[in-house]
This record gives sequence, structure tokens and C-alpha cells, in this order.
Amino acid sequence: MAIAQPDRGPTRLRLKAEDDEDLAIISAVLQDAMVLVGDMVYEAENQRFVLVANRFRHEGEAERARHGERVMTGLRIDGVTAVKRRDVDPRDAERILVLLAVRAAPGAIFLDFAGGACIRLESAGILCHLDDFGEPWPTRFRPRHPDQDAG
Repeated sequence: MAIAQPDRGPTRLRLKAEDDEDLAIISAVLQDAMVLVGDMVYEAENQRFVLVANRFRHEGEAERARHGERVMTGLRIDGVTAVKRRDVDPRDAERILVLLAVRAAPGAIFLDFAGGACIRLESAGILCHLDDFGEPWPTRFRPRHPDQDAG
């Protein structure tokens, strides 16, 4: 499922998800990704939902470094027959959302964002592709979670 694709420079991830286990890996990779509402599109005629995210590189050297890295990534979800949004207005294109999880339930894939926003993608199955693109850049800001702060 998970394929690290070396290119020139840093390793870029290319992942494909076809079941819950695969989707959990994509969810972990995308945790803490920043997504502009305007960078999410539903292509009804192609039954496809796509988004571009600025993701924190949790994997590899970036995780061990004092400061982390971010990289641009694309996510494509195929077989989507409808989209329902909670607290996400597609007209608010400049709003930045922080993606917490990507999960599946019978008949749907959910994109859960910080603050309670959610996108439900109606779909009979799981077929997702994640592809990093561009060069990673350093960031001083590492994502923090309450459970990490407690210990």
C-alpha cells in the first residue's frame, strides 16, 4: 500500500488506500495538514473529490529533527457520489482548516477538521490516492496535541 517514491531531493510519498487499514495510514500522514477551503473541489461528473494540503512531514528525518518540515500534497478520493459539509462554506475560499483525520464508515468517507468542521463524502467504497509534490520547507512550528503535552 504505502510506497515511498524517491525523486530528486527528499522522499515524496505516494500512497493508495483501498480499505480501512490503508485509509488509517493516509489519515496519519495527513494529521495536522492545513487546507484552504478553496483548495477542495468536488468533481461530480468524475465522481471525484480532490484537495491540496500543506502537510507536516511526520515521517522520517523530519520527525526526528528539532524543527520539522512541511510539504504540499494532493489527495484524490474516487467514487464520490455526493458531498455534505458541516461548518465548511465552499464560498469561504480563504479559510484555513486543520485536518485531524480521514476515516471511513459504511457508505461514506469523512474528513474531520479541528473545531468540529467535517466533510462527508458519500461513497460505496474506499479509493484514495495521496501524492506529495514540490520541495519540502522547514518549519519551527511542530503540531502539538493535548495528549502529548500531558506526559
